[in-house]
Amino acid sequence: MKHLLTTADLSYADALSILDTADQMASVSSRSVKKLPALRGRTVVNLFFEDSTRTRISFETAAKRLSADVINFSAKGSSVSKGESLKDTAQTLMAMSADAW
Repeated sequence: MKHLLTTADLSYADALSILDTADQMASVSSRSVKKLPALRGRTVVNLFFEDSTRTRISFETAAKRLSADVINFSAKGSSVSKGESLKDTAQTLMAMSADAW
């Protein structure tokens, strides 16, 4: 499954798989080392176009717990706020060769 836009598209098996994965990830929080090597050596860019401390920290924490290097990009205070197009911003981020954004 590449994108999950609505739970109506989930099969029973898919829903159970998601819940089982969430349960396994939750158990990581109780370990002494709270990291998994799943994204080791990968760079993830988080793009934020609206202020949201809770969302930004949640995404950053999740990526770091999977051992990813994280770059947080906020439109506020960037060239986007000065009129740079979303396309130009995306091309700049793509030039960084991030693995996910």
